[in-house]
Amino acid sequence: METVEFSIQPLGDTGIIIQFGTEISEAIYQQIRQYVYWLEQSCIEGIVEWVPAYTTLAVFYRPNIISYDELSQKLLKIGEKIESMPVPDPIVIEIPTLYGKEAGPDIQFVAETNGLSVEEVVKIHSSSDYLIYMIGFVPGFPYLGGMDKRIAAPRKKTPRSRIPAGSIGIAGEQTGIYPLETPGGWQIIGRTPVKLYDPQKQDPILLKAGDYIRFVPITEREYEKIEQQVLKGSYKVAKYKKEAAET
Repeated sequence: METVEFSIQPLGDTGIIIQFGTEISEAIYQQIRQYVYWLEQSCIEGIVEWVPAYTTLAVFYRPNIISYDELSQKLLKIGEKIESMPVPDPIVIEIPTLYGKEAGPDIQFVAETNGLSVEEVVKIHSSSDYLIYMIGFVPGFPYLGGMDKRIAAPRKKTPRSRIPAGSIGIAGEQTGIYPLETPGGWQIIGRTPVKLYDPQKQDPILLKAGDYIRFVPITEREYEKIEQQVLKGSYKVAKYKKEAAET
């Protein structure tokens, strides 16, 4: 593990921003993931929550319980110790995906933009593990890294007023999943029957920053079967350790 270098600055009256670098990269994010793991283990009284991003970690706290100076010192000490501390392997979560047709009306555009066939777009899109950098925009929306530039495509000139929940799209060199029905301008290439956000569950958000997604192509019949299992609450997403996936 490389030396973890970072800086700490105040973020308003109740926050601290920890800067791990300026370049968006998986190496930088793994340092953030390692830091978050040991921050969680430290159980520092007064911390309300923390929010990881591409190159930063925002930590929010109650100044009536812990001061900025005291918290800063504790955060610095975590950084000094984590280099030699192991963290659990990240998890890969499989997202069953129906590509093309009504589920992915823009997949032909993505293929033509890149001089590929639809089949090649599906193969490329479903052949990578995508790092979840952060969750935001709407509840459960994953900001993903690692998309192959060969399937990059511009946003739609005129956004759609309605994109169904579970839709999978491409915008520039990014891919993502719409957890809720919302307007949007991404090029939609497929859809998953899996719920990324379910307010009825104790843990309503399926994904978490630091883990990975792998899209798995499925047929219309498989989509319908999984959709019914999701409605009944019996569907379980496939998960495995990232390390195991690479061996």
